[in-house]
Amino acid sequence: MTIPSTLGEVLAQQGVSRRALLKYSAYVASILALPAGASRVIAENLAKARRQSVIWLSFQECTGCTESITRSYSPTIEDLIFNLISLDYHHTLMSVSGAAAEHAREAAMRENKGKYIVVVDGSVPVKDGGVYSTIAGQTNLAMLKATAKDALAIVSVGTCAAFGGIPQARPNPTGAVAVSEIITDKPIVNISGCPPIPEAMTGTLAYLLSFGKLPELDHLGRPKAFFGETIHDRCYRRPFYDKGLFAESFDDEGARKGWCLYKVGCKGPIAYNACATLKWNGGTSFPIQSGHGCLGCSEPKFWDQGGFYTPLAAQAGVSGELVGTAAVAGAAMGGAAAWIARRHQRSHLAEVEALDRSPPAKSKG
Repeated sequence: MTIPSTLGEVLAQQGVSRRALLKYSAYVASILALPAGASRVIAENLAKARRQSVIWLSFQECTGCTESITRSYSPTIEDLIFNLISLDYHHTLMSVSGAAAEHAREAAMRENKGKYIVVVDGSVPVKDGGVYSTIAGQTNLAMLKATAKDALAIVSVGTCAAFGGIPQARPNPTGAVAVSEIITDKPIVNISGCPPIPEAMTGTLAYLLSFGKLPELDHLGRPKAFFGETIHDRCYRRPFYDKGLFAESFDDEGARKGWCLYKVGCKGPIAYNACATLKWNGGTSFPIQSGHGCLGCSEPKFWDQGGFYTPLAAQAGVSGELVGTAAVAGAAMGGAAAWIARRHQRSHLAEVEALDRSPPAKSKG
């Protein structure tokens, strides 16, 4: 559970240099849109920090969030578990351990009272006392309340935990709700998405470790660094939208030319996420780049919003021209935000390049 040595000592024992830690910290600061100088603060605080006890609860979910974080590009799940945190309990990964896993959760709660972080993926059924999802004979509802009681903070990963997600979609037979509807006396950060971007999860945890507090959040409790702009704002197909060039179907000439997918149902204009910049699978691609419109999976009630392939204008009962005018009116703000983000990224890249050029520190021995 609690490990006496600091993270810096653990990394040194594993042969990780200070320069490598600075590079990693510069990356984290960059994706969180922090000032360039924050990378050194992150490095210093991480080096001093003790491994954070984390208890991961899996409720009404598809295991997609766990699948996503195990494919995190930087830091990798191995780095996260063995270097940055002490993953004392993860129901999905430890299910074969049976009673021993539950004993580990109880021990982590007892030994780290008031200091552990609870990560939750999946919504929580509350109908009929929550009997529709249980772990070790205990309802998700009861387990969440008991585990969150002495927690430092709660991180709801995935749209199911953050907003209710697919289990809460009509007709919601189990009475599924978001974590925040049950836990109201603890700091909560929502990292939505179906599943969420791996770096959004690992970056948020790294921020918590470095600064001992939650990052700046939007009105839905999501980190602004990852959910501060719509996918539409940063989409490489945005110029086609502004020119009125749209694919009318998934196999027409416009689709083959890479035109905007708005008319085939893309929800990019109302979906706040970093898919268009961080992308997936180590920055390889994201749905729009693969030819499919955004489903808006990072937003509340996305499953019930009028059809994945129905244009937003038709769903809202307004003309395409009106929606287009509103989007163009917001382009200036989106462009300004994008310029600021690019400037932050250039500052971090320059710092990393300077570290690469600088000679290694000489040993005093």
